[in-house]
Amino acid sequence: MSIEWVNQAIDDLRAWGRARGVEVDADEVRLLCDYASDYLNVNEPGDFTPATFDELLLSIYPRKVITPPESAPQTVAAAGTLVDYLQDTREVTAKAAAAMRDRIADIEPRMREALADEANFGMAKSLFSSIGPESLEQAVAIPSGEVPDLGEAPCDCPGCSPLPAVRPASPDALLADLARVPLWNELQDAAGPGRQSASPRQDPRQDPRQDPRQDPWQDPWQDPWQGLVGELARLADGEPLKRWARIVAHLVEHDTGGAVTGSAGVDEELYDLFDMLYRVRTRVPISMIAEYLEEITGEDETDVAATLDKLAWCGLVEASPGPPGDTAGLTPLAVWALREHYVSLGIDAPVMADLAETDATGLIEGLLDGVPAEQAEDDISRWLSRRAPDAAAAELLGASSGAPAVARGIAITIVDRLDAAAETAVRAGLDDSELRPHAIHWLAARGLPAPSLTQAELLWVSVDMLALALPAAEENPEVFAENMAASGPPAHLIEEMWQVDHPDVVEVLELLGRSLPDGTVAKAARKAAFKARSRAIR
Repeated sequence: MSIEWVNQAIDDLRAWGRARGVEVDADEVRLLCDYASDYLNVNEPGDFTPATFDELLLSIYPRKVITPPESAPQTVAAAGTLVDYLQDTREVTAKAAAAMRDRIADIEPRMREALADEANFGMAKSLFSSIGPESLEQAVAIPSGEVPDLGEAPCDCPGCSPLPAVRPASPDALLADLARVPLWNELQDAAGPGRQSASPRQDPRQDPRQDPRQDPWQDPWQDPWQGLVGELARLADGEPLKRWARIVAHLVEHDTGGAVTGSAGVDEELYDLFDMLYRVRTRVPISMIAEYLEEITGEDETDVAATLDKLAWCGLVEASPGPPGDTAGLTPLAVWALREHYVSLGIDAPVMADLAETDATGLIEGLLDGVPAEQAEDDISRWLSRRAPDAAAAELLGASSGAPAVARGIAITIVDRLDAAAETAVRAGLDDSELRPHAIHWLAARGLPAPSLTQAELLWVSVDMLALALPAAEENPEVFAENMAASGPPAHLIEEMWQVDHPDVVEVLELLGRSLPDGTVAKAARKAAFKARSRAIR
């Protein structure tokens, strides 16, 4: 999937909605764009056609998404909003948009039926509702849909809180980014020969062509900032990236007295703030950053939006405003400079391997070690792009045979992205008892000839897929319980699971016994767990 075009399209869609007063269900539209990109070769907004919506809403969505039939109007409405956006932005012609609307109107009643028809359910959806993209995030510091507890500053002692591996951007990309940082450009001017001091009435951080209200520093030129510019300019000697690393180290280690953010308390805690963002390795809700800053500074009225604007001006933070929630995280430049600073302090700051360069085993193991979701998507997409579908499937299935359920599940999740060109390799999986149920589902989902699942195979794959969900379920039992209530295994299937020769069967049944909201079904799971333990003892 091309994350870049989808992210850009959603950002543009939100801006379009705000400008027109249109309510936009960005999450639902993103899901449609993700699936269109993954499965229908949609590589830009203009690639949508009426046939795209047929496949999305009547085939892919019912197989992949856990949702009741009553939700069909919401999804159809989101599809309609997407078409309106495509027409308004001239990604598609008015004639094409009209054809899409006609097709969507015809789809809505049939989509309800498709969502309710168990024959359309994908294996992962019908039995194991907690499986999905979050299976790639099980070792990530922020599980899917969750944020870390920012109640107290993270310990920066390398002995008790080791840093996670990060993947710094390439030097060329960093230099290109650096050239666009306002702080950097001002420091270059300040360090240049023959530069005159700025007038006290003119803030050099403000482009006079812009509305002064857009300047992140609301006040005129202040002495603390002028002094800081002088200090930083003296560091601006030598190779650009090394100079940048020294500048960032100065900002986080020295008393800048509020010159950076406008708050002396926040300036003093920049190290802890950046260290936290470095460790989570992904953007977090701005509301959580606000709570974190209040906790570590003791200040109740920090202007977080203004603070982030100023840090963005300095090239350290990037924010993504808009519904359903504003988020912010470190820039690639900040990640690189912080890692350089950690290394200079003697702290182990590991670099994450490029998983696209590894074999299938390395890819699976790397994902299990924990990779932020967007980075995982990029690694997987690049890994697949370097192999023919059949070769990719053969390598992944070969690496997953005999592996633990979590590793096998990740391999199967990736293979599920491949089209019918991978048929030969997937069909070979029919000869492997562990892969056979997954291969049957893959073939059937693409309309290819496939044997039927036997009852024993259905039981085995039920346990196998639930075993994949174990780590996520332990981290977030409430979400797991909700998903199981929506589309979990029926009671009669659970009652028979104890017979399955699977290494995780007892743990799976015990999890169901603790999690299922239906007391009768939960009791059946506990009984089955007891039988499975007794069977193992004998």
